Amino acid sequence: MKILKVYSSTLLIILGTLSLSAQNQPVFSNNQLKFNMNEDGSHYIQMTGLLQTWFRGTQMNPGTTISGYSKDSYTDLSIRRLRFQTYGQLTDRVFFYAQFGQNNFNFHSNKYEGAFFHDAIGEFAVVKQKLSIGGGLTGWSGLARYASPSVASILTLDAPLYQQATNGVNDQFLRKLSLYAKGQLGKLDYRIALSQPMTVTGATSAPTGTRFTFSNEPPKKQLQGYVKYMFLDSESNLTPYSAGSYLGNKSVFNIGAGVIFQKDAMWALNGTGETVHSNMALYGLDVYYDKPISETAAITAYAALTNYDFGSGYIRNIGVNNPATGLNAPNPGGAGNAFPMVGTGNTVYAQLGYLFGQNMVTEGGKLQPFVAVQLSNYGYTADNVSMLELGGNYFIHGSHNNKISAVYQSRSVFAAQGGEIVKDGSKGMFVLQYQVSF
Repeated sequence: MKILKVYSSTLLIILGTLSLSAQNQPVFSNNQLKFNMNEDGSHYIQMTGLLQTWFRGTQMNPGTTISGYSKDSYTDLSIRRLRFQTYGQLTDRVFFYAQFGQNNFNFHSNKYEGAFFHDAIGEFAVVKQKLSIGGGLTGWSGLARYASPSVASILTLDAPLYQQATNGVNDQFLRKLSLYAKGQLGKLDYRIALSQPMTVTGATSAPTGTRFTFSNEPPKKQLQGYVKYMFLDSESNLTPYSAGSYLGNKSVFNIGAGVIFQKDAMWALNGTGETVHSNMALYGLDVYYDKPISETAAITAYAALTNYDFGSGYIRNIGVNNPATGLNAPNPGGAGNAFPMVGTGNTVYAQLGYLFGQNMVTEGGKLQPFVAVQLSNYGYTADNVSMLELGGNYFIHGSHNNKISAVYQSRSVFAAQGGEIVKDGSKGMFVLQYQVSF
């Protein structure tokens, strides 16, 4: 937490200095904490904050343990995300962005530690709007829309996290050390990046089997990019993070395509015990639609098709904010609320939300029921992987700044039978989330 204290102290010094130099300028208005650095406000520093708290009940995968004790189900309270952003247009061409916070703080997290920098970049506009070049630790990445989601405006319980394909493996919670270029050429929005993969988490000193895993050798650079064509309203590209739902405030229809490629990222043993390598090649196509259909109603829809090649047999079980700590018996789907979320193969994902109401219960109150589904065909499993979410968001004052979400998620459970990994039913998880942000 020493880092958090230093970060907070630095911000206080900066804000104190700005408040002296920006007298008679508004500090907080329209739910924005913003310090103008010139008279017209084109040069500024702005701050935002976000907290997402979960109350959850989870049906555990077979064999799950918590602190060594077997558990079929468990109820817990946790902090899914805590974030603070500071960013600013320092001159006509220079932009700065930093994000600090913590994820998945639950009852078995390490006490007194865990917060870290998510983003830290500097950016220069070579040709305003059309071409900006920057570098640092950043979410300017490729593949698909929600490879870099705006977590404050997610439609469903969480973004489709399978699109963050290397999250926590050779990056820092999807962010990567990168040099990037981004811009908008008319209705065409683009981003490209050259990234330095980080040391692989959990990598062995040598491959241990014929299924491909991430190599522990010094990594080759990663190339990535994403382009989208905006048929209706243009979206902001100030930061890399894409909105989940505009709540009827925009008319957006985009089609996008992206790629992430890293040569020799994976390794395995061949039939004679020799080390062989495979490239990591990830491709995505997606479409996003968000449009008001009346004065009080709006539709949000998203669909994506991805093809991942990590090499034969690669799979990664992921349990978001997992309450489990281990297994007392082998389970090919992992412990707790995990399931085979990322692997070599194809995935189809879709989500749909409908916003309605104007003053439901509270002034400005609105309701947004939604549904989402992920279907994955990975070579690792004999049966398809499926995940279904049903739920709704209640916007207490009509915006993402103060909302309650209730979600039920059903996921595939797997077992080893006859030398194959087959589907063995499903398990559920119910989450009640409260989000407050500014």
